[in-house]
Amino acid sequence: MKPTLFILAAGMGSRYGGLKQLDGLGPNGETIMDYSVFDAMRAGFGKVVFVIRKDFEEDFRRVVLSKYADHVPCEVCFQGIDNLPEGFTRNPERTKPWGTNHAVLMAKDLIHEPFMVINADDFYGKESFEVMAKFLLSVNGEQGKYCMAGYRVGNTLSEHGTVSRGVCATNKMGYLTDVVERTAIQAKDGHILFPDENGNEVEIPFDTPVSMNMWGFTPEYFEYTEEAFKAFLTEYGQELKTEFYIPTLVNDLIKAGKATCQVLDTPAKWFGVTYADDRQMVVDKIQALVDAGVYPSKLF
Repeated sequence: MKPTLFILAAGMGSRYGGLKQLDGLGPNGETIMDYSVFDAMRAGFGKVVFVIRKDFEEDFRRVVLSKYADHVPCEVCFQGIDNLPEGFTRNPERTKPWGTNHAVLMAKDLIHEPFMVINADDFYGKESFEVMAKFLLSVNGEQGKYCMAGYRVGNTLSEHGTVSRGVCATNKMGYLTDVVERTAIQAKDGHILFPDENGNEVEIPFDTPVSMNMWGFTPEYFEYTEEAFKAFLTEYGQELKTEFYIPTLVNDLIKAGKATCQVLDTPAKWFGVTYADDRQMVVDKIQALVDAGVYPSKLF
């Protein structure tokens, strides 16, 4: 069974105004998401599921889904702040969504095969879809066999500011042992640096694997997520901002011995529009890939 691509498209950029998922950056107005769908199709994914906000459905179907209709089966699910398990309520003052792993949970009735999760507004690169597809095809019918694309940190920086990254630790076999969120990472005089807890600059090697939220799961992950979300709500359900994140649960499942997560090295260069000034750089990089023949000038 072919794996499914699951795209997290319910968020709007906090630092870069507008619905950046729909910003045309390719030579014919293609969005970053268009390139992800194209890369997934040619890597062997059989279906695409999007999680969006319900109030965005009409625009999404008209502007986005209509493009893919003749190319790949697509389904949509919705993330809303009131999508809670039975018996749970939220703080009425909360306006913030519940986080990436809550978004994943919204697809539990639509996905029954190995699947990959990505952000809608990140450009992941052809090679990453290939390594992830190969892994997910190999774990069909199994349980607890997860993976993530391990981007080399030096391939994920912004020229217009610092970035936050989940820095990964692995064992000798390449399995994930820990993810530590590091903030304010930047290139300076040929070195990649971040401040530690005491504000001292620490150098990090160029090829250190970091998570860009490109995960691969076998379908029982939904059951673990449902269970963990109830525990999360019991503890944090009345808070206004605490979020339920994918890496937290992956870490917990690894430590409990319920799952392994293979970190798949990818040579791909990640890019995205973290800051408004990044936009032109992304346009230029996509054009260079089109010129090099990696992508056709018109995708769909």
